[in-house]
Amino acid sequence: MTAPTTPRSLTADELRAKLDSDHPPRLLDVRSPAEFEAAHIPGSYNVPLDTLREHREELTEHLDTDVVLVCRSGQRAGQAERALAEAGLPGLSVLSGGMTSWEKSGAPTNYGQERWDMERQVRLVAGSLVLIGALGSFLVPGLQALSAFVGGGLAFAAISNTCAMGVLLSRMPWNRTPSFDPRKAVAQLAGGR
Repeated sequence: MTAPTTPRSLTADELRAKLDSDHPPRLLDVRSPAEFEAAHIPGSYNVPLDTLREHREELTEHLDTDVVLVCRSGQRAGQAERALAEAGLPGLSVLSGGMTSWEKSGAPTNYGQERWDMERQVRLVAGSLVLIGALGSFLVPGLQALSAFVGGGLAFAAISNTCAMGVLLSRMPWNRTPSFDPRKAVAQLAGGR
């Protein structure tokens, strides 16, 4: 197993300069297909984090260290970097601040159908469950345990830097696009260089 690495962080301006160079890096966007469809950096490949984890050994065969990982804020991209480092491809770069900073910088962005990002969906579902548990406990004794369960799950998510609710939500029909196929995503990367 490879020792943990600290991903190289690139600002939006640094990434723009690299993309305008003679040898631009490959961009792997690890958000859900729906998030990618809503807005992405031109020329980037969509390989959602769960797909990347599942196919990381295969992906490392088609990648070199000149790759920049992208997500909404940089969190999932960091997880993707660690997964690829464990599979033998350390030292990849992560877009600092993710698509949020990219868009704020005014950098070129391809826009499609507007969709809620994963973090917003998690906040909605978690908040709704806590509210149901708290208010519902007036009618159904013991329902406040739902609020405690969700709170514990959120605390665990923060400590472990994972999000089971996000993973589950990413598999919901509204977060999938009809055209996304994990095998096709890997094949695109294989033929990309």
